[in-house]
Amino acid sequence: MSNDSSGRGAVAPQEFTGYRKIFWPIHNHELKKFLPMVLMMFCFLFNYTIMRDTKDTLIVTAAGAEALPFLKFWGTLPMSILFVLIYAKLSNVLKPTTLFYTIIAPFLIFFACFGFWIYPNMDVFSPTKLVAVMQEFVNNSAPAQMHDTLFKLIDVVKVWPYALFYILSELWGSMGISLLFWQFANQITRSSEAKRFYAGFGQLGNLALVASGLTIIYCSDIRSHIPEGVDAWGHSLKLLMAAVTIGCVLIVLTYRWMNKNVLTDPKLYNVAEQSPKKSKTKLTLKESFLLLSRSRYLGCIVLMVLGYGIAINLIEVVWKSQLKIQFPNENDYNTFMGYFSMITGFATLFLVTIGSNVIRRLGWLIGAITTPIMILITGAIFFGFIMYKNELEGVLPYTPVWIAVIVGATQNILSKATKYSLFDPTKEMAYIPLDQESKVKGKAAIDVVGGRLGKSGGSAILFVVSLFGSYVNNLPIILLFVGIVVAAWITSVFSLSKMYKDKLKEAGEEASEVFSEPKDGVKQVSAS
Repeated sequence: MSNDSSGRGAVAPQEFTGYRKIFWPIHNHELKKFLPMVLMMFCFLFNYTIMRDTKDTLIVTAAGAEALPFLKFWGTLPMSILFVLIYAKLSNVLKPTTLFYTIIAPFLIFFACFGFWIYPNMDVFSPTKLVAVMQEFVNNSAPAQMHDTLFKLIDVVKVWPYALFYILSELWGSMGISLLFWQFANQITRSSEAKRFYAGFGQLGNLALVASGLTIIYCSDIRSHIPEGVDAWGHSLKLLMAAVTIGCVLIVLTYRWMNKNVLTDPKLYNVAEQSPKKSKTKLTLKESFLLLSRSRYLGCIVLMVLGYGIAINLIEVVWKSQLKIQFPNENDYNTFMGYFSMITGFATLFLVTIGSNVIRRLGWLIGAITTPIMILITGAIFFGFIMYKNELEGVLPYTPVWIAVIVGATQNILSKATKYSLFDPTKEMAYIPLDQESKVKGKAAIDVVGGRLGKSGGSAILFVVSLFGSYVNNLPIILLFVGIVVAAWITSVFSLSKMYKDKLKEAGEEASEVFSEPKDGVKQVSAS
């Protein structure tokens, strides 16, 4: 970067051309900042994929897919609110680095303990007497119409350490990826860098899905080498939790290195650029929610997060009910999920390459609207197949359940790949023009509680639907809810697109910096 002859400011280097523009739009001096962030995202996603697949294996094989909506509504949602309360309180008294370490520590400790101490001693943790009392109460005193729901609660109580594993795994996606990683990224990334960096974070960070998928396959298939009488699933859990522990340690070490070597480099990070223009007072959690309710801008982001959470949850639970029928064994179930994660990783890498160019060439709006459209179309195809799968029996070379599993997996892969490649980057870019208080408190409430409310909202809908029969028998109703949710989601994207452009202009950023390529190939930047 050098000053022009007129002294009007600095001129950025020429825009990248050819394949470099598509695959690697990063300047060499930016690698010190870019690559460690990629490593952090890799570790966050590596851990999350292992946690996500393992939590589903534990709960679905032990209590059935029907337990998932119950657990999300009565377990994950209250814990999410509790975590936000803790986070909001701690953010007022701790400096950012201490807050980061404080939030990540409980995850590291629990998952390290689960594989090596909690699971091997499940008999000690099993509440046998409580379960017996609950079963007696349901059989003798509870209304008949509540029996199925209450017995599902009992199934969850029997394996409450699995339930805690499930809840913390869900929170890792919110507190870890959405809050800790993306908040740090938003803190240190300039708007002019975001359109290049954020897609790159996903493009390289999502190699974690491939790596974690291969790790899950190896650890789950290891039962063929385990002597008879040895708990193969317990051995697999030890290996998986050891991998998660290593991932957490790498995140902490990388974050520490970034604070010492990147945030002290004025060429890569300028504190003045990140400071709010006006002094803001600290907000309580209640004030944070009031901020969300009063801000149309943040309200649109909330609707995006809620839309994804509700829609994907409605479709996913139906798919996992088919998956449990096909794979009743824990190792077989987890092996399939490993292949699922690996293929999702490859699909994400492909779509992120396209997505980075979609955002740069076609704009933020097209990037943000692709995910809801993808979920609606693929969800309708999956539900349509489930509704008519019996008519296809004998026509297709495989069983209807197996084909339903494959069709559902394809739907999930495409939905998650577009989420990682387009939804996440565009959502995070929308936070950048906001003041620091809105970024910290508003983002915490949106990503943690909003994300959980999305999944819990889907769970509440499924719970009501289950009162009138099985999910399969009520698929048209579930699909109707998916359509309504996606319509609201798309509407919020259009509204946010206009407000985002206006916010960038207010912040002194050119909308073309994010929405399109500069026509002359050269960007004017401030002297700072």
